[in-house]
Amino acid sequence: MRETLDTIALEVTKVIQAIDPEETVELAKQLKRANSIFVAGTGRSGLIGKAFAIRMMHSGYSVYVVGETITPSMEADDLLLIISGSGNTGTLAYFAEKAAAIGASIALVTTNKQSIIAQYSDCIVEIPAATKKRLSKEPATIQPLGSQFDQSAHLVLDAVIAHILEQEQMQKSNEVLKTKHANLE
Repeated sequence: MRETLDTIALEVTKVIQAIDPEETVELAKQLKRANSIFVAGTGRSGLIGKAFAIRMMHSGYSVYVVGETITPSMEADDLLLIISGSGNTGTLAYFAEKAAAIGASIALVTTNKQSIIAQYSDCIVEIPAATKKRLSKEPATIQPLGSQFDQSAHLVLDAVIAHILEQEQMQKSNEVLKTKHANLE
């Protein structure tokens, strides 16, 4: 098990080191500029999106998960953040098309800058990780399906939040952030 843990940690470290930090800085700018943030993803990428949305809410941002019953209408000064390894997921491409028609900004976290969703995107963070497709350009992994992408996306998005808090000099204490944490548990 130690070897497996170390291998996975090394895989994700290599992926993170290959990410262009300017892309993540641009994503942070887009997030800060948005009136409201809408997060979309399917499957495990959707779960990573929900984790990101919770952290953004704790940080004081107006954020919603697409498809939830309490999600309001999107407006032109909002941002749609899509997490999609392939960048070609049909429902997510449709969301991007709709957001573009509204005039909202679109950000994409993906492995594929030439994807359908990328064509609509104002900001792209490329994560050069393995997906379920196992394309020749993707790095090797011992992990199943898109685990390497999901883990890397989770860490990158957490780093973006830390960057935003640092840039806004809002390095809130854990106690301040906890005031936004659920208390009906």
